Amino acid sequence: MAMTAHNSSNTPVPALPTHPIAPIAVICLTQRALPMAKRIAASLQGASVHGLRTRVSTKDVDVAFDDTIAHLQRTFSSDHVIIGVCASGILIRALAPLLAGKWQDAAVLAVDEAGKTFIPLLGGHHGGNRLARDLADRLGGIAAITTPGDAMLGLALDEPPKGWKLGTPETIKPATAALLAGASARLEIEAGSGAWLTNSTLPQSEDGTILITATAREGADDDAISDVSDTAITYHPPVLALGVGCERGCPIDDLYDLVTETLAGQCLSVKAIACVTSIDLKADEACVHELARRLGVPARFFDAQTLEAEADRLVTPSDVVFAETGCHGVAEGAALATVGPNGKLIVPKHKTKRATCAVALSQDDITPETVGKAQGKLSIVGIGPGQTGWRSPEASDLIGRASDIVGYQMYLDLLGPLIDGKDCHHSDLGAEEARARHALELAATGKDVALIGSGDAGIYALATLVFELLDREDRSDWNRVAVQVSPGISALQAAASRIGAPLGHDFCAISLSDLLTPRDDILRRLKAAAEGDFVIAFYNPVSKRRRDLLAKARDILLDHRNADTPVVLGRQLGRPDEEITVVPLSKLEVDMVDMLTTVLIGSSNSRHITRGENQWVYTPRGYAKKGPDAANAPVSSSTSTSKNDKAE
Repeated sequence: MAMTAHNSSNTPVPALPTHPIAPIAVICLTQRALPMAKRIAASLQGASVHGLRTRVSTKDVDVAFDDTIAHLQRTFSSDHVIIGVCASGILIRALAPLLAGKWQDAAVLAVDEAGKTFIPLLGGHHGGNRLARDLADRLGGIAAITTPGDAMLGLALDEPPKGWKLGTPETIKPATAALLAGASARLEIEAGSGAWLTNSTLPQSEDGTILITATAREGADDDAISDVSDTAITYHPPVLALGVGCERGCPIDDLYDLVTETLAGQCLSVKAIACVTSIDLKADEACVHELARRLGVPARFFDAQTLEAEADRLVTPSDVVFAETGCHGVAEGAALATVGPNGKLIVPKHKTKRATCAVALSQDDITPETVGKAQGKLSIVGIGPGQTGWRSPEASDLIGRASDIVGYQMYLDLLGPLIDGKDCHHSDLGAEEARARHALELAATGKDVALIGSGDAGIYALATLVFELLDREDRSDWNRVAVQVSPGISALQAAASRIGAPLGHDFCAISLSDLLTPRDDILRRLKAAAEGDFVIAFYNPVSKRRRDLLAKARDILLDHRNADTPVVLGRQLGRPDEEITVVPLSKLEVDMVDMLTTVLIGSSNSRHITRGENQWVYTPRGYAKKGPDAANAPVSSSTSTSKNDKAE
């Protein structure tokens, strides 16, 4: 079955990249503010819309909440950037008790409902100011930047371009103060693309008293800055490519120590490293990714053919390495492939018993996303039965960060604006293997892929098919993909929650589809579950051609439990036309059920009760057997206190 691909956005303008400040929560408190909130979220990678349940349509948001202050505080404490389409005072009052300091707080923006003004309230120099400008440019508004460096100097000295690292954060404040007082800067660009400085409105002169250096070296020239050390600023541009190789299973400390000692011995700054690079055979090597994480840079990988193209430039080519990998040098070759023909190898291969590293210098800033490829990622995501409030934050984050979305079209439609601008791939309802295979193929090319299923990804869903393909085909490129399964609310949980607690005691799930499971096996399992007196959840109870197994299941169960055993029928759970019906087991008819229905059959102990205006089904766990002492045990009461308040 062929996959169909399309881009879900109605506009060719791609979403703005938000690394390293994602994930982003766009807070919406009124239905009137929703259109702007959705426009903002659609403009940003990794953004989701959070709406106040009592005032905003929950079907139009990714996360619904009930308490504005509590939700803002939880979201901020979980390191989300917050963009509030609301009055700034609401954000200020909610977050003031949680503020830790200028260098710790995440970015917080306030935006009016018309999208005319974007105000960074916090984290201006940690992406907030840049985010406000980017959104204002994209959506036709104005960024209200109030930090003095930005407002008067035209740039924030403590917020260099992506990839650039500040080597002297302690001198930013006095240097900025001196420049605002009329001093001029003297620029020394030893490495990197310094146009953001040289072409800025920063006051500059050859005898300027504020020395600003861009260098790959560790430490500044003591003679050059001896008289201005309190205000001298050093930046490290992303110009170093770190190539590495290692044995399978190499301990991270072996590789990390080799790298740091090599850099220190060459007086090179770790902050000038743009990326860690290696051969694609190492794309799933744990220590390579941990090294990249410790250095705070991406890991990128090249195939052997690309590395072998650098053979003439290697300082230490090896026939042994060629026999094992297909190229004459991994560390040197990867470093050189990253910097291109105009770059040069400045640190030939250094090695230990289990690891190697080499460093190359680029003439310009290195953009890691444009060299080699990343380790592919495949997130198998269960989005729950339908409504966004039942989707986990992890699921929304994984979908938001993915570049490609694979799934059945109806499930993709449920995601709404969360997948705007992404490449989407879908196939027919029965083409599950085509979807799983296509997702693996995309991830093997280095893409970040989300494979979407309803309910829970591991319950009668695509997660097991992915692992079956990995097991069956054992392809090296698939085996190097990072696979993650993200749980979702299953249909049986959703149905149970709508009617009470029918799953309060032992239960099982049985699929009545005989497409993949022999009918005799299904009947055998039905009899065993009936004899065991389990509450039973039936998945795939009927189809257009299969109408008899549900009736057979009913008859088998009637041999073991009472005719009035409650049966819960949950249809279109979590969606606008949701239906919950309770019938006695003896009255269950096939025509009551369709492919969108989940069926829960009670055990002999399950009860159907009416209390007030409400109907409930529950299965007792047996707590009454504990006796009156347990029922009357004291319950303590207290007021919850945040950890910030406790610290004070």
